[in-house]
Amino acid sequence: MGKSRASRRGRSVRLTHVDSRGRARMVDVGEKPLTRRRAVACASIAMQPGTLRAITRGSIGKGDVLAVARVAGVQAAKRAAELIPLCHPLPLDVVSVEFDVRQPRTIVVRATAEVSARTGVEMEALTAAAIAALTIYDMCKAVDRGMTIGPIRLEEKSGGRSGVWRRPGRK
Repeated sequence: MGKSRASRRGRSVRLTHVDSRGRARMVDVGEKPLTRRRAVACASIAMQPGTLRAITRGSIGKGDVLAVARVAGVQAAKRAAELIPLCHPLPLDVVSVEFDVRQPRTIVVRATAEVSARTGVEMEALTAAAIAALTIYDMCKAVDRGMTIGPIRLEEKSGGRSGVWRRPGRK
């Protein structure tokens, strides 16, 4: 194992969560300046058209699917450090979870997390999007066990030394 380098566009880059002997470690961010940071992540969930209609009509037996998924996503972002080893706990300033219903069979979850901190907020946004999608699945599995979640991906981030990053093809 012992390697702590990876390649990024042909350049060797140091992996921050691995020490020189290849052991996992939490990164020391104590000397980094506080900066405003923002991350946006999305998760898609595909389902049968009838399931999507039932969600939008509010006729799923467990209740308002999107309202519950929104709250679950926000709660998940606040707990990312408990779920992901080596993830720093962050004092989140805001988390929002929105839904883009794409007829006839897809919901795209869009989670945004913001913080003033020494480290990024990407994991919180990704966790919010993933858990919101999983909550939709949980609330609808009685009528559609064939739902598919994915992709789950970072769409953009800003703040910190690396500045702004946007997924290619985004404006």
